[in-house]
Amino acid sequence: MAQMNMLDRGDAPRVPRFAVDRDSGRLAPALWTPSCHADERPDGSDISLLVVHAISLPPCEFGGPWIDDLFLGRLDCAAHPEFEKLRGLRVSAHLCIFRDGRVRQYVAFDRRAWHAGESSYAGRARCNDFSIGVELEGCDQRPFEDVQYATLAGVARALMRAYPGITAQRIAGHSEIAPGRKTDPGPFFDWTRLRRLLECAA
Repeated sequence: MAQMNMLDRGDAPRVPRFAVDRDSGRLAPALWTPSCHADERPDGSDISLLVVHAISLPPCEFGGPWIDDLFLGRLDCAAHPEFEKLRGLRVSAHLCIFRDGRVRQYVAFDRRAWHAGESSYAGRARCNDFSIGVELEGCDQRPFEDVQYATLAGVARALMRAYPGITAQRIAGHSEIAPGRKTDPGPFFDWTRLRRLLECAA
């Protein structure tokens, strides 16, 4: 018999209720750590897609300062052999949800984070222009944590309340908007589980 996970037993991890301040473009109670890797959206009112990513630095290792350092433009590329390929890379996401459920925000939602790269969704290119990017600390080879699903669902609900263009049907993985180029959030990400959490709160 498959092992039952926490959320299937009804023992959902306790997460805070998230809320978006439209004036500042910030999520409460996420920790605000602003990145310079961002710019103005072509249309600040055009926010209509949530993109789910996964990131681990070094690959498939968790913890440490490396995700922050990458998004804040201060990654020491000599600190690990895998980091050399990231030299000169200027990327960011709006949010990252870490393995323990902590949420850090790097870019205000009304600004364009550099998370999607070359991408297209529903026939529209340049997804950075109209999307919010959320990273999960994770990789293609490991399941995500219960608290990450619960936190992501809470964050998604807050974003849908603040930005009506984002709906449960307009949440996509990086692999969906950049097929063949990206694989995240990967085969271990349970989309059915996320949809169920969103439906339960509807």
